[in-house]
Amino acid sequence: MVIQISKFSRIRSIVANTRLLSTQTQHKTENVGPIVFQRLTGADRGIAVYGLNSPKDRNALGFELLEAMKEVNQIIREDTKLDEEACKFVRGLRGTFIEIEDLPMPTIAAVEGVAVGGGLELALACDIRVAAETAKLGLVETGRGLIPGAGGTQRLPRTINLNIAKELIFTSRIVSGSEAKELAYEKALGLAREIIPNAPIALRCAKQAVNQGIQLSIQEGYEVEQKFYEVNIPTKDRQEGMISFMEKRKPIYEGR
Repeated sequence: MVIQISKFSRIRSIVANTRLLSTQTQHKTENVGPIVFQRLTGADRGIAVYGLNSPKDRNALGFELLEAMKEVNQIIREDTKLDEEACKFVRGLRGTFIEIEDLPMPTIAAVEGVAVGGGLELALACDIRVAAETAKLGLVETGRGLIPGAGGTQRLPRTINLNIAKELIFTSRIVSGSEAKELAYEKALGLAREIIPNAPIALRCAKQAVNQGIQLSIQEGYEVEQKFYEVNIPTKDRQEGMISFMEKRKPIYEGR
């Protein structure tokens, strides 16, 4: 994904990308663990690319990647070459995404490939999202016995229609980039059939997090999300969701 930084004489907006720049693009590269930070030069001076480069685990958001993101954010914050640049598990990830959301420059998430769960939550932390038609996007957590815990229950309803946001969270559906542009459905029975297999407690927690958080400021919404995340963590359904995912089988949820 690209966190884009708009074109000025100095960096003022950032792009987050899962694909690195070609050698034909003029740039300077810094490697920080699984992150590649590229400052474009020449005609593109003023754009920086914040690239997730961990192909072995498909750029999955884990502790190593989180720590690398924080380190790159600090590099950007302290870099005297940048003009007013400030780029800043579950709570730590949410905090890092809040730092990205609070950057003073415009941010653009260019999604190519798969951006599900934390990957989509990272994109939602940006000001603008651009998805390739072949991209796959979704908040899949309820299908794994969890709820979106890095801002997803608060940012998605603020980004798209509330009803559609609930639909995507409750069904844990993955949509293509082209579908994400339209997102207009009238398939009540089909939706119910998609929702039924997912974890009952996670669904209830996700719904309450969305409904309560949307009425509050986003900072208060993050606290609501954390509260319901903590309610869901001790459940047997959450354990079943993670075990079944690792064993590559369908989960059997019992609502406890």
